[in-house]
Amino acid sequence: MDSSFTTICFSIALLLFLIHFLLKLFSFFSASTARKLPLPPGSLGWPYIGETFQLYSQNPNVFFASKQERYGTIFKTHILGCPCVMISSPEAAKLVLVTKAPLFKPTFPASKERMLGKQAIFFHQGDYHAKLRKLVLRAFMPGAIKNIVSNIESIATQTLQSWEGRSINTFQEMKTYTFNVALLSIFGKDEILYREELKRCYYILEKGYNSMPINIPGTLFNKSMKARKELAQILAKILSTRRQANGDHNDLLGSFMGDKEGLTDEQIADNIIGVIFAARDTTASVLTWILKYLGENQSVLQAVTEEQESIMRSKEDKCGEEKSLTWEDAKKMPITSRVIQETLRIASILSFTFREAVEDVEFEGR
Repeated sequence: MDSSFTTICFSIALLLFLIHFLLKLFSFFSASTARKLPLPPGSLGWPYIGETFQLYSQNPNVFFASKQERYGTIFKTHILGCPCVMISSPEAAKLVLVTKAPLFKPTFPASKERMLGKQAIFFHQGDYHAKLRKLVLRAFMPGAIKNIVSNIESIATQTLQSWEGRSINTFQEMKTYTFNVALLSIFGKDEILYREELKRCYYILEKGYNSMPINIPGTLFNKSMKARKELAQILAKILSTRRQANGDHNDLLGSFMGDKEGLTDEQIADNIIGVIFAARDTTASVLTWILKYLGENQSVLQAVTEEQESIMRSKEDKCGEEKSLTWEDAKKMPITSRVIQETLRIASILSFTFREAVEDVEFEGR
């Protein structure tokens, strides 16, 4: 009986997904037909699933390289339930990100949007987006960061100590380090109270970011959505505790909770999860590239090492908190700063990003 019921439910869900896919596909082709311009070459793969498995069953760069070799730098495909056009040429990227930027809005696949939350900054424009951007920037200005420099140093020290005597995956370790620093920036020094609980839920959640949005028990998407719900409950508890304490907090959560901001608990939760998402992979990627470039350029590594050791020597005679790094120490790192800036200039921090055209756009006759 249970088995038959499950089969029926799955069949109905699959039918709904197919209908949804066909409607999207129809609108996708209708827009092109109305303008009488051909879509770029490419393949849309299987119904609904598209070419999602081909993309995520291997290194995404391999998928892109094979497509570019076959179709060129602009091609159509279908991933995570969405028909789309992928671009890789500098000219096309400039069109989307600069020349005709107002015609494109930031977006994500449906699965990721549901996991991050619809009130997250990524999915909005206009006054709401501007207000959130201001609040986020406020929490990462020097005035807010300089008070937690020593705490960031402590997290870095603990991270390095945890590597002793074992082989590591650099990117994964940088993701862990970045996650801990992100929690510090969001929750201040209270983050230690919630770190493990938040980490457990978020790690389950992020595994489903690139999954098909099929919310059936046992699927990766379903497990991630359950973790998302639990994460929201933890954040609601933190908000309640903060309000009862009625203290002053110079962190991102404090910035969001300001009386004059008028954000709902749902908006705060969605944007906290969004900030963790935005900071974790990108920052970890930058740190990984920095280590790679330093390892390949021994003279630069030596210069950075000497700069850091000089700061350490200046603190040898000091005691207690005076031995910890300060904001003033961070200003004495010109070589380190230039290494970071040069890495940001030349490294590929993201494999790809998403944009949605708000109206038809023509590029090279398509």
